[in-house]
Amino acid sequence: MDAGLGFAVAAALVWGVYIFVLKRSFVGIPPAALTVLINISAITWYLPVAITQTDLEASQFTGIDATAIGVVALTIVTTAAAFILFLWAIDDGDVSYVTPINKIVPVFVLPIEILVLGQVLTPLQVGGLVVATLAVYVANYEPGGFFEPFRKAAKSRPAQFALLSAVCYAISDVGKRVALQELAIPGTLWVPLLLSGVAIVLLPSAIKNPPTLSRRSIPLFAGGGAIVALGEHTTTIAFSLLPASIASPVINTQAIVAVVLGGIILGERYFRLRLVAAVLAVIGVTMIAI
Repeated sequence: MDAGLGFAVAAALVWGVYIFVLKRSFVGIPPAALTVLINISAITWYLPVAITQTDLEASQFTGIDATAIGVVALTIVTTAAAFILFLWAIDDGDVSYVTPINKIVPVFVLPIEILVLGQVLTPLQVGGLVVATLAVYVANYEPGGFFEPFRKAAKSRPAQFALLSAVCYAISDVGKRVALQELAIPGTLWVPLLLSGVAIVLLPSAIKNPPTLSRRSIPLFAGGGAIVALGEHTTTIAFSLLPASIASPVINTQAIVAVVLGGIILGERYFRLRLVAAVLAVIGVTMIAI
């Protein structure tokens, strides 16, 4: 458990930096093309690890059936959808506005685990759901009436994209847990499998809307790919050691990193208020995880 939590915290730091880098360095690149190129870069970085560290035996493939294939396919598709929706959200809205909304993923993870895997919901976790919901309110708050944030969120496309992305990420997180624990897929095989699967799903859209690149783009994609490779590696280890309802809240504290960087370096509006929202989101998801 301690090792798993350590990797979950590391993943949160890596993904928080990645969110900031996305907003700052990849402006104007179509989301699908951006994802495909970064994933190709990440696979290139990770390939030596996969080749040298993956130990496959024939017996590991005997349990593969339609259900296992379905879980892997669903996880890949929802991961791709979640990332594209999040890119749309941060493209149209401030990082510090959409990130706290997007990172309430554990609010959806726990109900899915209850329905699919028989997870038990405690009173403290119910309280966590309430606090996380309050975080969404605070993230949307601007001077005005009490219900103004809800009206704004209902009309705000970035907020809608961020929330729908959170739902997709939740399905993906539970899928990762099942793939790595119940299906026992080796982590060093899972990382390139997930990255390549997402790239394949989004490839037709990427070809249809190709980006305009320059020599300056090469180091950007190389750096972005390195961050993604490290993030997926630490995330995979965390999900292989922890229940999704514990790993997901910890990893999604990446919202704090993104909000702090977005507010301090990019000077986005209502930084203090949204920092409070991010803190509330962390408190809420922590209560869910306990």
